Amino acid sequence: MRDLKKIALAVCIALSTLVAMSCSKDEETVVEPQLIPSEILASTPWETTNAKNNKGESVVLTDANVSNFVGFAYFKSDGTFTMFNLDNSPKMHGDWTVSADGKTRTIVAKNAAGETLFTRVVDITVLTKKEFTYRVYPNANDKTIYFDIIHTPTTHQEPK
Repeated sequence: MRDLKKIALAVCIALSTLVAMSCSKDEETVVEPQLIPSEILASTPWETTNAKNNKGESVVLTDANVSNFVGFAYFKSDGTFTMFNLDNSPKMHGDWTVSADGKTRTIVAKNAAGETLFTRVVDITVLTKKEFTYRVYPNANDKTIYFDIIHTPTTHQEPK
């Protein structure tokens, strides 16, 4: 009987130790909330960091086919945006939307009086918290030739 008590006590101690060790704070899992596409785009400032052609080759950001799309972009949750060139000079501002399915982004550029200058709709190829890429076509009638404009999050403060 005495041996049975010792065995039972040893089992209780072993189980208690196992339970205590399995409750480590190091293993806490943080589940990030799922964001809709427009929330992802508005979650961070973006910087153009690369461009690729339809062959998957990198294109220098000064190339005439992509240079107009290069800079810093700030998409606000109220549906407005501002864009700046890489030298912090103003590029454009206006309104923006992303389709509910995350496949297209629309910008409506406006002048200082709030009048529409142009509307641009682009296909989104990647939209995550780490990358925002959209596709532009030099010739709207030829979808075989395109450039992907690649943006990554930046800590660059929006110029005033």
